[in-house]
Amino acid sequence: MHEGRAWVFGDNVNTDLIIPGKYLDNYDPDHLASHAMEGIRKDFAAHVKVGDIIIAGMNFGCGSSREQAVIALMQSGVSLVIAKSFGRIFYRNAINLGMPVITSPNATDAVRDGEMVVVDLDAQVLSSKDGKERVGLDEIPRRAREILDSGGLIPYIKRRLHGQGAA
Repeated sequence: MHEGRAWVFGDNVNTDLIIPGKYLDNYDPDHLASHAMEGIRKDFAAHVKVGDIIIAGMNFGCGSSREQAVIALMQSGVSLVIAKSFGRIFYRNAINLGMPVITSPNATDAVRDGEMVVVDLDAQVLSSKDGKERVGLDEIPRRAREILDSGGLIPYIKRRLHGQGAA
């Protein structure tokens, strides 16, 4: 169960908007987090809190293959991202680094920016904190869910190599 404030964005939020290239001279996660979403919302890094949730339109994370975009969001406190669709490489980077990314065709229509929301990944539901608004979430693919439950790709592989997980 995830609970936090919703940060709502539109379509085609690319990795350069998530973490502008001019900040990639320093890969320290805290440095990256201090500039998260700066390309689209300058106040984001100063106001995001641990557990907050990004809800976006089509093609979130499109653009370059920089995994620093996911690191910036995770380090800033974002617990998960819900979008109508994701840039393919961003989606894979998020799963590999252990950040849940979930598709939902209607989330941006049901949630207002700044609203407190609750996400139940098991029930595949996003709801307003008061429970009045509810939106279905698409199922996270089984293998992606196994990787997320392990904390990312490296812990998942280590667990499998030591015979602690199913193939």
